[in-house]
Amino acid sequence: MSKEKYFEGVGRRKTATSRVRIYAGDKANMVNGIAVDTYFSSMPAAIDLVIKPFRVTDLEGKFYFSATVSGGGLAAQVDSISLGLARAIYSMDEMLKSPLRKAGLVTRDPRAVERKKYHQVKARKKPQFSKR
Repeated sequence: MSKEKYFEGVGRRKTATSRVRIYAGDKANMVNGIAVDTYFSSMPAAIDLVIKPFRVTDLEGKFYFSATVSGGGLAAQVDSISLGLARAIYSMDEMLKSPLRKAGLVTRDPRAVERKKYHQVKARKKPQFSKR
């Protein structure tokens, strides 16, 4: 696959990072060398979310993608692949950025877990207070 022409996009969500490459043709979509439906078999709705950028831009049968994902849980990996796929699509054709933005697929979700502070139980939870 290294000789084929591809477009690349990087997606991030929480602690998950994905590098997505889209190729012309009609092959199986792969995540870490495994088919998408096998990789996300525990989350059936995840497959629709991952392929959503293709559906929004009407490129579903014309292109396929290969993604490498690391970190995070499955939900964060789904969102990072979707963002990486959207970025790869609009790097290929800038005119497709507008429909992707209207579908909410271009904006990176900045929410992440807040760090734990010292003298506290969690990020914001404090130990029980005793007056006497």
